[in-house]
Amino acid sequence: MRIITWNVNGLRSILQKTFGDFIRDVDPDILCLQETKVSPDVIPDLGFPQYGFRSFNCADRRGYSGTAMLSKFPPQFVDERMHLESLLPSHEGRVQVAEFKKFFLVNVYVPNAQAQLTRLALRHLQWDVEFAKYLSELDAKKPVLACGDFNVAHQSIDLARPEENRGNAGFTDEEREGFSNILKQGFVDVFRMKNPDDIAAYTWWSYRCGARARNVGWRIDYFLASQRIISDIGECRILSHVMGSDHAPVLLELQ
Repeated sequence: MRIITWNVNGLRSILQKTFGDFIRDVDPDILCLQETKVSPDVIPDLGFPQYGFRSFNCADRRGYSGTAMLSKFPPQFVDERMHLESLLPSHEGRVQVAEFKKFFLVNVYVPNAQAQLTRLALRHLQWDVEFAKYLSELDAKKPVLACGDFNVAHQSIDLARPEENRGNAGFTDEEREGFSNILKQGFVDVFRMKNPDDIAAYTWWSYRCGARARNVGWRIDYFLASQRIISDIGECRILSHVMGSDHAPVLLELQ
């Protein structure tokens, strides 16, 4: 089973670019998308009839945030409007949870701390705490895969210029601590486990100053997994050659 997580930075936009070619070339079984920026009344016609299950969690604010899940296999249950959204000023469509026979799949677009760190307290004191708790509760029932844009580079190896960005949104001590606390609950950063020494392995690049061409990036998109499902995971890699968004897709193969 091939699972993809990808912050597409606008679903309608990427449909006009490389999305169709990507689907044909990679042929994922499940797609978890973030920052779809669609509303329930303007969800585009995707095509791709192989994905019989489609779920969109849209933000109340038009053209903002949002997540989507497409799967060749229907889940047993899907939860979208969960209690995590109550931590935010309005519904932002940031989380989806699908229950399959042998695991839960969580698709998440974690709130950004913002340039002036205006959302750091909400992120650190509320969202990260509750999200870690929620993953732990799911894990008590069956193994969990959580994927998406976590909006944090966990370690210095996960961004090109750690010293310059220390204390900036995405690399504050608080955000990194929140991510560490999820791992302490018994979860594994799958890419880093599989590729402990990979440097310059990033999933997001600024549109400014040719950052992607120069590979001045950040790794902020992840697959996290319960310890007891790790033995079923094969490859996990960043598809940095795939264009169309400021993020690259990440692929996980589940045996």
